[in-house]
Order: sequence, then structure tokens, then C-alpha cells
Amino acid sequence: DLQICQHRAPTCCTKKMEESYQAAVRRERTQSIQALNFELKYMIVGHITAFQEAFESLLRFAENGTSSLFETAYRPMAKEAAEPVKELFTDISLYILGAETTVESAVLRFFDSLFPLVYSRLINPGITDLSEDYTECLRLTRQDINPFGHYSKNMVTELSKSLWASRMLSQALSLGIEVINTTEHAALTKECSRALVKMQYCPHCQGLTLIRPCVGYCLNVMRGCLASVSELDAQWREYISTLEYLTNEMAASHDLEIALSGMWNSINEAILHAQLNGPQLSATVDKVCGQPRQQEGNLSSANIVPVKEVTEAQTFAMAHASLNNKRREFISYMKRSRTFYASIAERLCDGDLVMRDSSTCWNGEDVV
Repeated sequence: DLQICQHRAPTCCTKKMEESYQAAVRRERTQSIQALNFELKYMIVGHITAFQEAFESLLRFAENGTSSLFETAYRPMAKEAAEPVKELFTDISLYILGAETTVESAVLRFFDSLFPLVYSRLINPGITDLSEDYTECLRLTRQDINPFGHYSKNMVTELSKSLWASRMLSQALSLGIEVINTTEHAALTKECSRALVKMQYCPHCQGLTLIRPCVGYCLNVMRGCLASVSELDAQWREYISTLEYLTNEMAASHDLEIALSGMWNSINEAILHAQLNGPQLSATVDKVCGQPRQQEGNLSSANIVPVKEVTEAQTFAMAHASLNNKRREFISYMKRSRTFYASIAERLCDGDLVMRDSSTCWNGEDVV
């Protein structure tokens, strides 16, 4: 009553053993594909973590530099500016991770929060009553009177270019893991598991436990079993090319590190622009929001302080170099995996599974 290992000679197999063999080949095939995938998956997961750490490190330096700017040059508003600064960098971090937000909304929200502080602490430092209504009016007015000139828009443009590639790379790496996980659990068809039993275990039914499949026979069976997986070859090659493009984009004109390290300077230029146009801004704000309560003897707004270099240049350069090295190492490895899905049958038929350098092997019907 054998269904798979039918043979003219006497056999020591039963139908129940054939069923056990089918369960065994399914388990073995999943394990062998997992073993093949492990190195590739380990490499991608490792680089997701490494890139993330490098992004976080660069963001931290940029955030520290921006906080130092307020503490050094704009002390009257440093304490109140801490929260908007923190929110800005949290939004950027979430954007890189793929959150449903935009760089533009993050940057403009930051400048909306910054304007009431610049207006009440630097342009009109005598203002004492900064009610919620008045603050909200200043926030909304910012969008109409554009107190920060072209600097806020320039910052959006610079960051959008550089952060886009980082965001796409982050999403692409996660997609790679998803694809690999899916191939690990690709179900074997009934025909495939029967073919694998015939190749690996039917010789056992004849007592031939040391005979292994012929190489060509193994390749035919594996290619048939893994046809759906090897169909990924063209898309996988395209995926590797996309990763290469994104890592080059990050390293080229849309350089993430340069954009982040220049943030504090853009914010400083924006604040200086607002201060220099203080009288015109005050006249417009008074018409729109009314006049707030002020202290006697309004303090002068001419407290523009020249800004010292605030970035920790050396440490920032190290984080920059680290990210560049990770990019190069990663893309070099991924390029070597271009043929991963095209050669999966060959790799599974390598090693102990088949008979090499021997005069006898199993061809599915007999020993040849």
C-alpha cells in the first residue's frame, strides 16, 4: 500500500512510515531555508539597529547643539524653548522611523511655538502678560507675517531632502526582513513533499541508508519545490539596487549629517532675522493681537548676542564617519546577496544532502 516509495524489490517501509517521512522533509526543508536565511536576516537586522543608533546619535548631537544655541545666545528664552526643541527632534526621529508625519509640519510647528518666545523675550522683552489667548494669537500670526523670513522654508527643504532617504532606507530594511520571513514559511505542495521523500527517504526503504541523491536529481527536485521562492529573484535584485540608490542618496547631496549639523545655524539666522525686523513685526502684531501688558521702561531689544560655535565638532564627525562606514559595509554585503533567491536550490543541494565525488548515487528509482 505504499504511495511514494513503490519498488519491485521487497521493502521495509509502511504507509505510516511514508507519512512520517513527509512530516520530516517539511520540517527539514523549513530548517534548511531558515539556516540559509539566517546570515542574510542577521545582517539586515544588525544594520537596522546600527543605522538607527547612528541616526539617534546624530539627532542627539543636533539637539544638543540647538539647546546650546539658546543657552549661549538667547538665555532669556532658553528654558521655555527647551520643550519646542525636544518636540522638533522627537518628530524628526518618528519621521525617520516611518510615522505618518512630515518634515514640513514638524519644522513649522517648531517655528509656531518659537515665535511667541522670540516676540516676548527678545523683540519686546518688557511683556509680562503672555496669556494663552495672546500666545495662540502670536502662533497663528506667525503663519501670516512670516517673521523668520526664508530661513524656516530653507530648513524644511534641506531636512526634507536628507531625511527622505533615511526614512525610505529604514522602511526598505524592514520590508527585506518581511520578505525573508515569508519565504521561510512558504508551504510545500503535496507534490513537492512527495518528491522530497522519494529523493531522500525512499532509498531507506531498500536498506540503502548511506546512499545519497545524485546532484542533478537533487537540483531538479529543489528547483521544482522552490519555484515560487526563486521567482523572487528579479524583484530581489531590484530591491538590492534600490537599497544601493538610497544609501548613495544619503551619502550624496542630501547628506543627513550636514543637514542636521546645520539646523542650529538655520534657527539662529531665523531668530536674528526676526529681531532685525522687530519694529515692523511689533506694529503688525499690535494690530492683529492687540497690545499686551508691559513693564515700566521697556527693555531694549538690542540684545543680539553673537553666537559661538555650539556643535561638538569632533564627536559629530565620529558619528558621521561611523554612519558612512556602516553604509559602505552594508551595501557591499547586500550586493553579494543579489543572487540569493536565484541560487537557493543550488545552496540547498550543497553539502551533506547529495553524494559528491562518488561513483554511486540515488536517481529516484535506483542506485546508479
